[in-house]
Amino acid sequence: MVDKQDLPINLLELSHKAAEVYRQMGRVIIGKNRAVELLLVALLSEGHVIIDDLPGTGKTTLAKAFARCLDLTFNRIQFTPDLLPSDVTGYNYFDQKNQQFSFHPGPVMSHLVLADEVNRAIPRTQSSLLEAMGEGQVTVDGTSRPLPHPFLIIATQNPVEFEGVFPLPEAQLDRFLLSFSLGYPQAGEEKEMLSAHGGGDPLGRLQQVFTPADLENYIKLIREIKVASSLRDYLVNLVQATRTLPELSLGASPRATLGLYRAARALAALRGRAFVLPDDIKELAIPVLQHRLLITGQEKIRGRKPEQIITALLQKVPLPLEKAGPGND
Repeated sequence: MVDKQDLPINLLELSHKAAEVYRQMGRVIIGKNRAVELLLVALLSEGHVIIDDLPGTGKTTLAKAFARCLDLTFNRIQFTPDLLPSDVTGYNYFDQKNQQFSFHPGPVMSHLVLADEVNRAIPRTQSSLLEAMGEGQVTVDGTSRPLPHPFLIIATQNPVEFEGVFPLPEAQLDRFLLSFSLGYPQAGEEKEMLSAHGGGDPLGRLQQVFTPADLENYIKLIREIKVASSLRDYLVNLVQATRTLPELSLGASPRATLGLYRAARALAALRGRAFVLPDDIKELAIPVLQHRLLITGQEKIRGRKPEQIITALLQKVPLPLEKAGPGND
């Protein structure tokens, strides 16, 4: 049995703070609590996010508001074909005054980095994010420099433009923990947006809810969340099933298994639980797995999408028979 008193940080406190983040963010991004929750899951799981969405749906505003609520340093990088790796990571220059080389930090040296239209940059520049995403550091001229912690990259792609873009390879997509879309708002939400944004910049009215130090403690808390043995089996069976489906030419990787495991623990903690439920895994299966799957050409012609295949798979993989809870680890 897991006693909340034994955990480093009170779970109830985390869930209350998360609810306040949703409330604050709702003043700027109307009706997108699910997206905000996924960002919190990614941050607490030490993962990164890729958002496939149309222009003008609020991706930049979402990132800015999220950084402000969590008191995170923020930088936005507009990826273009002429962007160089040093424009992302930083570079060394010779300081004439001091007669020595100095390091000029790049925009990636922030808690939260918005990599806007990441697929417009050449692959060499795209790959400059890999070390930052995987190891929390950048290496320039042989010297490695740590990035701030916590660290989150939100990359965006425009799914309807195909000219002048360099699609991310599967190996690079696999490094993103979650993917999702914001989509267009409902008519009522869009009307509410007019009121929220009509009187000036709503970002200025946002209040800080977390601090980076808080987040460091909560990240440690996530590692204490219990996952029953039967749920671990279920999670592994679910991911392994993607590797045998005839509709897919590429299934999910072992990195996806670890990602889904960490994300499920983070979601449970955000909802004030010290243990993972099957619904946590099912709810996160699409955002964790969809960008890692490669559909066969025949299935593409039929109009099948990864989320449809995952939804069908969730109906086939049997759930654990025993009750998942704190006493079944």
